[in-house]
Amino acid sequence: MIPTSRLADPMPSLQTAMSPGRVIVVTGVTRGLGKALALELASRGHVIVGCGRDKDRLAALGSQLEGSNHFLQVVDVASDKSIEEFAKLVIETKGTPEILVNNAGIINKNAKLWEIPSHEFEAVIDINLKGTANLIRHFVPQMIAKKRGIIVNISSGWGRSAAADVSAYCASKWAVEGMTRSLARELPNGLAAVALNPGVINTDMLASCFGVTAALYQTPESWAPNAANLILGLSTEHNGSSLTV
Repeated sequence: MIPTSRLADPMPSLQTAMSPGRVIVVTGVTRGLGKALALELASRGHVIVGCGRDKDRLAALGSQLEGSNHFLQVVDVASDKSIEEFAKLVIETKGTPEILVNNAGIINKNAKLWEIPSHEFEAVIDINLKGTANLIRHFVPQMIAKKRGIIVNISSGWGRSAAADVSAYCASKWAVEGMTRSLARELPNGLAAVALNPGVINTDMLASCFGVTAALYQTPESWAPNAANLILGLSTEHNGSSLTV
């Protein structure tokens, strides 16, 4: 478990209370899609509650986010205890989020299934699948109490198809798709859960499996505006959907 460390003032302020923007939790904001999405949403006036495992990258992000109401914390999503503490602090200081984006994820190094070390396979499942469940476990009950909320579980095209050499990642994202559909059936009126395939984006994860050809695809920065439009436009009518940016 990575020790938690507050990188933003946890005390609520008048500006926070009066902010017209939504409180949006985004996991995995230290790089890639999570970082680009957080920056885009903040530029539109929304309050970002972000987490990641790299303290220095979180601090750097904090200096880039527009606005001053955001909350960033070092958190290991694979640790249920860490998420329990994080959620409690967020709800006490920022209130119940209106949108939860479960973005944190990793991919295994290209290898046949039988060649993937057990610790690496477990890490992919722990972060991509169990991490998503941990956030849901500790934020959704509060959303239910408020009778509103959108849960966006970041999936993948490989959560709906398969590819060689990334079996651990495929397994985790197929599981995210199934878990999201089950969650959608469990949620009461006023809430919705969707699985969101971001598309093929030039991130560190894509470079891990595509190599130099990853540079042929769009950047997270060019992807973020469309992703933000889609996420902000979600409603209860989308509950249980598998969507693609």
